[in-house]
Amino acid sequence: MKHEDLVSIHDYSADDVYEIFKLAAAMKAKPGKYRKTLEGQTLGMIFEKSSTRTRVSFEVGMFQLGGHALFLSSRDIQLGRGETIEDTARVLSRYLDGIMARTFAHSTVTDLAKYASVPVINGLTDLLHPCQGLTDYFTAWEMFGDLRGRKIAYIGDGNNMAHSLMYGAPKVGMHIAVATPKGYEPNPEVVALAQADAASADTTLILTNSIDEAVKDADIIETDVWASMGQEEEGEKRRRAFEGWTVDSRVMGLARRDAIFMHCLPAHRGEEVSAEVADSPQSVIFDEAENRLHVQKAVMALLMRDRA
Repeated sequence: MKHEDLVSIHDYSADDVYEIFKLAAAMKAKPGKYRKTLEGQTLGMIFEKSSTRTRVSFEVGMFQLGGHALFLSSRDIQLGRGETIEDTARVLSRYLDGIMARTFAHSTVTDLAKYASVPVINGLTDLLHPCQGLTDYFTAWEMFGDLRGRKIAYIGDGNNMAHSLMYGAPKVGMHIAVATPKGYEPNPEVVALAQADAASADTTLILTNSIDEAVKDADIIETDVWASMGQEEEGEKRRRAFEGWTVDSRVMGLARRDAIFMHCLPAHRGEEVSAEVADSPQSVIFDEAENRLHVQKAVMALLMRDRA
């Protein structure tokens, strides 16, 4: 893989994605084999948004690869306040072997990638969540094998998860349908790029305001919280707008018989998903959570190991 950073799945080819998947599977099967892969290296982890899965999976992942992870909260560094992102990127590049950033503005990550001389990994922005998108398709690949021709249906807010799933589907040969309430559709610029990717891969991207249309014949149904971090003030407005948009047993019943349910977590049972579905045998939400570790280890190894 020739990439220097992971900012967006859109930047990656199908071969790149499957290279990540194959290495992640190998690391999952034989973790001891890779314990010196990043020996002596340090990953700086910038957090403007708190997280359970992102912090723990990256920190544990670096440890398991023989390296060290350094937690940097927005209170610990002067990113974008007392110091420009450009200067921060250049300074951190003198200390670190890689940077992971979980931020609000997507431009923070793109600027870090532009000015840093070490690999930058997008741990989440308001626009994209590539590590989770890759993890979800890796989990599906584990479950189903060949993903070509299969269908994923995303139900809910047209947010960073919807965007990353739209970018990822053509890379693995899957069709994708995104159903949102009116007014909560995905970003038009992301849609245009994802549609071009789908056309090149001979897959389909459907945007709809109908849950039933989206989930018909789906192999995977995925959802996310109605109000993402930073949208708390819109919580009540969004609860009203998303009324009736719960993934429940009726919705799952419209998909294929062997369909699986995905959610990036944290899940709000009784809102975007019913407890009956979240805790059902069809749910693979904790497999996804575990696989964040393996996929991110593969990403870090592929981007950082040549610096050892």
